[in-house]
Amino acid sequence: MHDTYKDYVKQKQKQQKAERRKKNGGPLMRAVVTLAGVSAVIYSICSFVSTQADIAEKKQELAELQEKAAELEIKNDEYSSILAEEDERTYMERIAIDVLGYAYPNERRFYDTTRN
Repeated sequence: MHDTYKDYVKQKQKQQKAERRKKNGGPLMRAVVTLAGVSAVIYSICSFVSTQADIAEKKQELAELQEKAAELEIKNDEYSSILAEEDERTYMERIAIDVLGYAYPNERRFYDTTRN
């Protein structure tokens, strides 16, 4: 009777083990689940690295745009001061002399040619 009980217990354990395999899906299912988990982790890491690279690129773009905005602010201030000038004739005279290189009829201009 004792041997029969041992056989019965072994048989019952085998049945339980077989049922667990059916529930868990066996080694193939475990391999598929493991592969899916590893794939998810690799995708997450790649996504994280890609996001960090995008952030660095956007920070660089932001710095360039801030620099450009500062330059435009300076230019805007120059234009505002030009518009705020009361005497338009003074402005036109300054542009003619400084930018266009004009001179008065009696005026002589000397240019340094040794630098060229």
